[in-house]
Amino acid sequence: MSPQPSLEQLRFNMIEQQIRPWDVLDPQVLDLLSVLRREEFVPAAHRALAFADMMLPLRGHAEEAMRLGQVMLEPKMEARLLQDANPRPHEKVLEVGAGSGYMAALLAGLAQRVITLEIEPELVRLARENLQKAGVRNAEVREGDGAHGLAAEGPFDVIVLSGSVAEVPQGLLQQLKVGGRLVAIVGDEPVMRATLVTRTGDASYTTAQRWDTLAPRLQHFPAPARFKF
Repeated sequence: MSPQPSLEQLRFNMIEQQIRPWDVLDPQVLDLLSVLRREEFVPAAHRALAFADMMLPLRGHAEEAMRLGQVMLEPKMEARLLQDANPRPHEKVLEVGAGSGYMAALLAGLAQRVITLEIEPELVRLARENLQKAGVRNAEVREGDGAHGLAAEGPFDVIVLSGSVAEVPQGLLQQLKVGGRLVAIVGDEPVMRATLVTRTGDASYTTAQRWDTLAPRLQHFPAPARFKF
């Protein structure tokens, strides 16, 4: 009977078999993934799946967690969103959807300061506990509706939406600095697109759609306006 692989072997396999093949090649991102203990951000009931190529529910039944967007995204999706956001050591980041705190910890590993918003009180507590246990000191979890962002703390260099939206609210884009980037998964099933919006001026933005994927909806984000004839 062959021995069970170690956590470090499982982490290595996650990076080499899931994340690199998904065009995540930034050495800083890969180094961070190799040292941040993802398993410590996964609920105990699912810890054996910490490195699996799948979304993991953070509370309750899997179907309900998916419907409410209360999941950890697949490792490769988290890694690619992080790479697209490209946070730098002097930058301030806003994350919408703290979940377990893992993405905030990743962002904090590359940025100066991270504020992450979470609307569900139970997940606020979970994310705070996980970040504290992991020794992450430059990420702060706040309870609030991320659809409105956090204008009082802005403008931000980077905004990351850790879930999907039908469209990005203009109010969030206005909380970016000029030169700042917003990363989100935008659209409707069956195809959503990872989207990078860069603020190029006071009232100008450029948009790039990087890759196709699917992710659960973030709560309370407005649906796009429908034209009536």
